[in-house]
Amino acid sequence: MLKAYRPTTPAQRQKTTQDFDQITTKKPLKSLTLAKKQQAGKNNQGRITVRHRGGGVKRHYRLLTHNLPKGLKLTVEEIEYDPNRSARIARVKDENGTYYYVLAHTEMTKGSTFETGEQAPVETGNRLKLSDIPVGTFVYAIELTPGKGAQMVRAAGTSAQLMARENGYATLKMPSGEVRKVLETCEASIGTVSNVQHQNIKKGSAGRVRRKGIRPTVRGVVMNACDHPHGGGDGGRHGSGKAPRTPWGQLTLGYRTRHNKKTNKLIVRSRHEGKRK
Repeated sequence: MLKAYRPTTPAQRQKTTQDFDQITTKKPLKSLTLAKKQQAGKNNQGRITVRHRGGGVKRHYRLLTHNLPKGLKLTVEEIEYDPNRSARIARVKDENGTYYYVLAHTEMTKGSTFETGEQAPVETGNRLKLSDIPVGTFVYAIELTPGKGAQMVRAAGTSAQLMARENGYATLKMPSGEVRKVLETCEASIGTVSNVQHQNIKKGSAGRVRRKGIRPTVRGVVMNACDHPHGGGDGGRHGSGKAPRTPWGQLTLGYRTRHNKKTNKLIVRSRHEGKRK
């Protein structure tokens, strides 16, 4: 459930926030946090590589483990909020007393347990190889390369469905609608990532967006011609009459930006298939 507010101001009337009922503590584990420097969208040369970034509240980065050791039985100590991602995270402890941060799934609660490795039963939260998971199961935190750790399906409320297994590959239907193959030896966790209502949140005010570190975006049509391909004109009708472009002249709508030909053979169905007329 999302939390709504009394309409004391125009912003409060529209605003909704996340449900924090699943969270059990406000203080993160100090040994698994790092100070996070504000980069403001700049790279190591000081050049802006991501526009419209800067300011915002200070955050500490939580060190998540996306590649848990095999054969562990872990107990959930706390469910925590992570300002660096949309999903909830869980502070878990293994039999040796070692702490980890992992992505929490929808059914994870304080005191619950889960297992990793080939001997783990097929239950929600357990982490196994795709070869050991039944076809039709929903999974998250999926590896692309065996042993590298989870890279896919980590955002709030997402899950992929295991559709088939053949010739050493598992076929997955991704949250985007794409159907792709992944090696059977890659690991995945069973279930759906927590905080399902994240996509339905209404920000309500511009100030709330600024506190997230996002700065205002200016439309190209209101710029000068020297600043944007859409810019210039006599102040009249601002339709450019040309296909929309980026500030550097690159086509935007319908222009393909994917150039990784190595993995084309692993994509069974593109996420754009249903959109084509």
